[in-house]
Amino acid sequence: MGLQPLEFSDCYLDSPWFRERVRAHEAELEKTNKFIKELLKDGKNLIAATKNLSAAQRKFAHSLRDFKFEFIGDAETDDERYIDASLHEFSNFLKNLEEQREILALSVTETLIKPLERFRKEQLGAVKEEKKKFDKETEKNYSLLEKHLNLSAKKKELQLQEADNQVEQNRKHFYELSLEYVCKLQEIQERKKFECVEPVLSFFQGLFTFYHQGYELAKDFNHYKMALQINIQNTRNRFEGTRSEVEELMNKIRRNPQEHKRANHFTMEGYLYVQEKRPAPFGSSWVKHYCTYRKETKKFTMIPFEHRSGGKVGDEELFVLTYCTKRNIDTIDRRFCFDLETSDRPGVPVTVQAFSEEDRKLWMEALDGKEALFINLNRANAKREGSAQLDKIGFTIIKKCISAVETRDAKTCNEVDLENSVDWEVKTITSAMKQYLRSLPEPLMTYELHGEFIVPAKSGSPESRVNAVHFLVHKLPEKNKEMLEILVKHLANVSKHAKRNLMTVANLGVVFGPTLMRPQEETVAAIMDLKFQNIVVEILIENHEKIFKTLPDATFPEPISMSVSPPNAPPRQSRRQGQRIKRPLAVYNLCLELDDADSHSSPREDTPTGSMDSLSSQSPTPAFCSSPPGLPDGNHLIMDSGDLAGWTTNLPGQSRPSMVSWMNTPSANPAATNTAPSAFFFPNPAIGSDRAVESIAHRKARAVYPCEAEHSSELSFQIGAIFEDVQFSREPGWLEGTLNGKRGLIPQNYVQFL
Repeated sequence: MGLQPLEFSDCYLDSPWFRERVRAHEAELEKTNKFIKELLKDGKNLIAATKNLSAAQRKFAHSLRDFKFEFIGDAETDDERYIDASLHEFSNFLKNLEEQREILALSVTETLIKPLERFRKEQLGAVKEEKKKFDKETEKNYSLLEKHLNLSAKKKELQLQEADNQVEQNRKHFYELSLEYVCKLQEIQERKKFECVEPVLSFFQGLFTFYHQGYELAKDFNHYKMALQINIQNTRNRFEGTRSEVEELMNKIRRNPQEHKRANHFTMEGYLYVQEKRPAPFGSSWVKHYCTYRKETKKFTMIPFEHRSGGKVGDEELFVLTYCTKRNIDTIDRRFCFDLETSDRPGVPVTVQAFSEEDRKLWMEALDGKEALFINLNRANAKREGSAQLDKIGFTIIKKCISAVETRDAKTCNEVDLENSVDWEVKTITSAMKQYLRSLPEPLMTYELHGEFIVPAKSGSPESRVNAVHFLVHKLPEKNKEMLEILVKHLANVSKHAKRNLMTVANLGVVFGPTLMRPQEETVAAIMDLKFQNIVVEILIENHEKIFKTLPDATFPEPISMSVSPPNAPPRQSRRQGQRIKRPLAVYNLCLELDDADSHSSPREDTPTGSMDSLSSQSPTPAFCSSPPGLPDGNHLIMDSGDLAGWTTNLPGQSRPSMVSWMNTPSANPAATNTAPSAFFFPNPAIGSDRAVESIAHRKARAVYPCEAEHSSELSFQIGAIFEDVQFSREPGWLEGTLNGKRGLIPQNYVQFL
């Protein structure tokens, strides 16, 4: 049962039960006062904790922003660049989150702390003052009453009447004060319900606003997260391939170090101990030097270096060698020694000591000394004659293998005649293809052009890369170009069925990059460029129609760092006004969903980036969901998972290859966030109606402005270009379409539907 109401009429009776009810109301208000006091304390602690958390988060964000990964080599892939930039992106995300948290902390002060303090001070404090007055007046009233009752009846009538008037006035004043106090008590009892709860409600509203802002930031961040997962996956795939190549080179050098010495401009180089004579009676000392010699100029350099002192390097000493003489053990009490005489110090030889007899022989040979032993240190650079040749037989082998892969059925092999066997597996056939290509005297894309192919993969816009590779392909010998065209066309067909065979363009690049391209000299630096070889192969597969069916420009295209939209072209739309200003990251139609794409469900967003298996399981697949026209369903480029070994030799540790190549590299959008109104009518994809989607599916559109791609997920086109199978992208302001066999993103306000 709650508090009993205080009747105003009871103020005049002032009964014990009335006083009991007043005390109950007073006790309830005191409990409310303590509750608010404790709540204010907890609220201030919450604000302090929030500020401490915000400070820690900001410090964490600063740490992320200030760190930068260093890379090996002279360039990074697009995937590596965006992985490097990810820490700065994470820092910005935390910064945006902490800005919302500061708003929350401020709102707690304004909406919770101050209103409760005001209520406690103005309302509960006023009741306390009224209580003091009531208690004081009660004491005064009953004291005066007792004193008045004790007056003697023998007093004069005038005195008694005056005393009666005084008591009556005091009683009236007491009753008035009692009425006001009772009214105030009941008023505060009713007021406290909304005066206390309303600030708490406002606090929760601010809290929910903060969480909603965090949700919006996370939702906006999700596209970047998905693209970054793809970058990480691609980089991991390339790392696995590079690691196997590095380990193979390491084992080769371990077996025979002399055969795999790097070719450089020095005839000989290595460590020698140089005798330094001292005045008597100290004798001489032997100091380790790193020495180099060039036979053409006869220049010999020595640099003192001591590993044990933290790698201290001394001053370089250079002289011109006159001759070299071997020292026998009967002339010096040390082994492996020889003398060097220089032109600037004739008659004063420099005595040096090699590490071994074999090492001394190598130095003597290089320095034209006595007992020279000829060893070719550049054997690693000599062209290795392979057993295979790029001749009619080789073309026949490749064509038959491709035909076998593209026409074989899961159960029968009637159209394939490889030694009349029906037991060949796809992986066996593809391994034979790769083995033939690796057995050629030089790779299909030649040693001579290897460096030139790598250069455009390291820099420039997507369009300039394609143009550069296009130009270089037509510099290949005719047979090489013909074989490359046959092979790349086949790989393009395989990639179109990546949803089922899991061989995306990126994965095919990892598998065939080292097969089609390899450096003439095997070094760690060359192996670090494997990832760029993969990119070159990806460019060939994605643009094979243009590269092999059209002639390139007469001049070598210069790399373009960034593309510029033409004047008068409308601005391209960003994904969210006022949010992160980023370009769309990938093609996002229904074909890019998982195996349950028919259910139109979005991919899960809780995949940890560190797990390769879980990432692969939710990876998008290429937009080519069905076989092209004219290609029967029985055309089994689609292999069982057990038949993938032939393709995935260079993908160790990967359970499921994933990700389309045009999703490799998110790029910042330089366009303004304000979206220009389109001059053409487009159905609103936000409506979600099946009819709206069907009304645009498989439609054609014509370009009304020229556009150059600023990202590998976009299409470049000129005015009048016709796009097929145009659909709305998940990215607001962007469409997806197919142009010249390639599918990608199109700015919505650059085209008009036909």
